[in-house]
Amino acid sequence: MSNSRIRSVVIVGGGTAGWMAAAILAKAMGQQLSIRLIESEEIGIVGVGEATIPQIRLVNTFLGVDENAVLRASQGTFKLGIEFNDWRRVGDSYLHAFGETGMPLGPLPFHQYWLRSQQAGGNSRLWDYSLNTAAAEGRRFGRMDKVGDTPVGGIRYAYHFDAGLYGQFLRRYAEQRGVRRSEGKVLDVQLRAADGFIESVQMASGERIEGDLFLDCSGFRALLIEGALKAGFDDWSGWLPCNRAVTVPSVRAEPMRPFTQSNARPAGWQWRIPLQHRTGNGHVYCSEFMSEDEASALLLANLEGEALGEPRALRFTSGIRNKVWHRNCVALGLASGFVEPLESTAIHLVQSCINRLLTLFPDRHCSVALSDEFNRQTRYEYESVRDFLVLHYKATERDDTPFWRHCARLQLPERAARKVALFRASGQIVRENEELFTEGSWLQVMLGQGIVPARYHPSADAISAEQLDGFLHGIRGTVAQAAATLPGHGEYVAGQCRA
Repeated sequence: MSNSRIRSVVIVGGGTAGWMAAAILAKAMGQQLSIRLIESEEIGIVGVGEATIPQIRLVNTFLGVDENAVLRASQGTFKLGIEFNDWRRVGDSYLHAFGETGMPLGPLPFHQYWLRSQQAGGNSRLWDYSLNTAAAEGRRFGRMDKVGDTPVGGIRYAYHFDAGLYGQFLRRYAEQRGVRRSEGKVLDVQLRAADGFIESVQMASGERIEGDLFLDCSGFRALLIEGALKAGFDDWSGWLPCNRAVTVPSVRAEPMRPFTQSNARPAGWQWRIPLQHRTGNGHVYCSEFMSEDEASALLLANLEGEALGEPRALRFTSGIRNKVWHRNCVALGLASGFVEPLESTAIHLVQSCINRLLTLFPDRHCSVALSDEFNRQTRYEYESVRDFLVLHYKATERDDTPFWRHCARLQLPERAARKVALFRASGQIVRENEELFTEGSWLQVMLGQGIVPARYHPSADAISAEQLDGFLHGIRGTVAQAAATLPGHGEYVAGQCRA
């Protein structure tokens, strides 16, 4: 067995994907693995992944790094969720907040009791029972694992950060643990005649770099997985119509929001991401309904501060490689696929694939049984994210532009259609196979976009009307009081993580 162990890994491409892979592999495998990362300063990185979801915190824990140090190095702030404006109708707004909403009573989820209250004429919002929402609306933040001695859950959070600076932080970590970096461009890829595995990559300098396992972190170019191995691509643009983006940083706005904003536009949507040193902005749109010039002008017209440069244009197609792991090559990040940044999943999908690779780590033969299982799990995760994103576009009442009329006619993927039908009929939500987005996430987006159940679960009638009112009132009061104790988000960042 020792003769077939993988001894060398070559990572083609840097950025967040490449350096995260290098850092995690170096930590997990120690000195038994030689890791070499190739990147070119001429090519640069896409760098749109500036917002994350709470699972990013697991990377810090695994690497053993201090969270505040990460945020100082990356000019980071905290994220409690995403505010969606004008998605259902112009003027509507809701928050997809992390963390718990309310708390269950016995085996029944909280929202079933809230639905009973609504059908009896109650006028509270579901979000009145979310600590993350209360903190976000007050522009507050604090680390709070639970609310005092109550059973109400605490703050669950992720980060906003400068993706380029975060990649540099991971680079320093990886290089301190023996990862070697090579500057330069890959001109050619040599395959073994016997089995089609990648044998080496040819550098512009003339150097030939060999490896046992290759990680393709080359972004949309997909130099190895597609350029050399022709893995193929499953195009999802029929479900996710946006295929362009323009991005620009701007002067930081005050107060510093502890959440991402997603503001619907005539042919797509615009993000705002608050960092310590600037605001990240981007306009994602469909080129069938808007030109690049129009998209750039709309982005610049809707900044909250002065632009700090000229808009940068990106082209993409939503979808996934037919084989994310093919032969002795595993694609990570944009090389593996893309499902647009609407729910800030890009960095998580990198993280998830690295973890999956570690679990299924091969020897030099790269057993097809391992790669098939990796590809099956990866495809399921990507498809579950895709389904959740499609819901945002499909569940709209907007008919004011051709783009939104097109979105209203979209067909939901089968699994998503089943979820929506079940929720409409009974208020029930089923999470399958540990898919990324929880029942709470589906609940907030479906309700936020106007999907209302016909009934609630009959078990919610097991308590009296007075008990129900007391239950709801108690949680709402606990949430409001806990949020009021938190400091301002900007104050907290300044005190804990100022760069």
